[in-house]
Amino acid sequence: MYCSLDTCSARVLPKEDKTLGVIDLARGAGIPAGSATSAAPDGRPHAVVIGSGFGGLAAAIRLGARGYRVSVLERLDQPGGRAYAYRQDGFVFDAGPTIVTAPYLFEELWALCGKRLADDVELRALEPFYRIRFYDGTHFDYSGDPARMKAEVARFSPGDVPGYERFMAETETVFRIGFEELGHVPFAKVTDMLKVAPDLLRLSGHRSVYSVVSRYLKDERLRTVFSFHPLLIGGNPFAVSSVYTLINHLERKWGVHFAMGGTNALVRGLAGLIAGQGNRVRCNATVERILLDGKRACGVRLAGGEEIAADLVVSNADTAWTYKHLLPEGASRRWSARKVERARYSNGLFVWYFGTDRRYEQVPHHTILLGPRYRELITDIFRRKRLAEDFSLYLHRPTATDPALAPAGCDAFYVLAPVPHLGSGTDWTQAAEPFRRKIQAELERTLLPGLGAAVVSSRLLTPADFEARLLSYKGAGFGMEPVLWQSAWFRPHNASEDIERLFIVGAGTHPGAGLPGVLSSARILDSVVPDAAALA
Repeated sequence: MYCSLDTCSARVLPKEDKTLGVIDLARGAGIPAGSATSAAPDGRPHAVVIGSGFGGLAAAIRLGARGYRVSVLERLDQPGGRAYAYRQDGFVFDAGPTIVTAPYLFEELWALCGKRLADDVELRALEPFYRIRFYDGTHFDYSGDPARMKAEVARFSPGDVPGYERFMAETETVFRIGFEELGHVPFAKVTDMLKVAPDLLRLSGHRSVYSVVSRYLKDERLRTVFSFHPLLIGGNPFAVSSVYTLINHLERKWGVHFAMGGTNALVRGLAGLIAGQGNRVRCNATVERILLDGKRACGVRLAGGEEIAADLVVSNADTAWTYKHLLPEGASRRWSARKVERARYSNGLFVWYFGTDRRYEQVPHHTILLGPRYRELITDIFRRKRLAEDFSLYLHRPTATDPALAPAGCDAFYVLAPVPHLGSGTDWTQAAEPFRRKIQAELERTLLPGLGAAVVSSRLLTPADFEARLLSYKGAGFGMEPVLWQSAWFRPHNASEDIERLFIVGAGTHPGAGLPGVLSSARILDSVVPDAAALA
């Protein structure tokens, strides 16, 4: 859904990054439909990567560094997947991820290519990380500064300061085990899960994030502040494992950053690294089927009939879509169509991208606007699958940090509302615009006075668009819901359980959604993909 308003139609688009020149936008590239391309004309074993989200791009770089010839196939007209960038009316809107944490995972990828991330992309630390605004107008500034955080906690509930300090100490322990020790473990065997079961029990991994936070903090507002983080990766704070409290420490350890030029600047930088390895990102290339030789992946077939041979295949497509639609029926026993359909999926996302012809200097980079309900709204989203009348919002104002993302004197925004996935039965062709108008009215009432008259560029993305555009099963924003029984060994494995030489990266596999998760899924390939020399 796209609306370009005439008042901005003459504005000049921002100058494109030259690294986009490495992208092959041609479908077919002169290869006759139905023919098979050579697996490795330059002698290197050939790896095909389906999808160019952060997981797919990181996988391509890691495989390239290990001696593979890599072809990344992207169905859209530019790389990025959920990290696509919309450029319209002089504004740049990041479609998906806006928060960069654990930047060392990006630095590793540049180092594998003998380069420095800082030479290509500037990551700017944000302080505070977020402003959390309650429905009554009060707010909490969430930062990485321990002294400032203690002062914020004391401002709301002085008696909760000792509990806050104990909670943060506990999140450091959870982080050390859950992220540093287990985040890069492939969990290929059930024994891998049994080995960590004692740690999970000791860390109260069987309890929810909210329940563990509530053990340390009594003030209900503070319980909300320190339990909302799973929503950033498609998790219900009242249901996902308390292991996800590690996010609290992860942010404190490395901070929250923004990529100047938008998150998609990282995508363009990664595409440049792939080109530098002598490999290729090919856009407008929709994979229709993963080809099998018996039980071994041996290539892909594109829409239109072209077949591309490969020594191995990595899918960065939605995991449910991969098993339900890209493989022949019955090819996977572990992830049969019936099991995929019965799995629990994360929430959907309603995103309104808009540009204004004025600036709102009082609005910080990241704001979370909480509605009148917290637990009840989340229950509507995750359990009842009902589009509620109220909502909570994440408001992103990137021009607070990088004014170049909008024309002079203007602001670029992105406001996101968690909503049910398509299992709700919501007809977004009818519901989208009324829902957007309600969000606009709330933003105008709270943070953005005069918003209706100031909007000069607009675009919507609904769960229906996630399904149609990104092939996301049920329009879920983050794949399978990260509840305990759909995590680690219970989640689709990084190395397919049934199909030899088929590997999975991205939000739908271990360790899960969010930039650290999808980049770590690609890192796991180093331990499960055979060395190129073994396949040469």
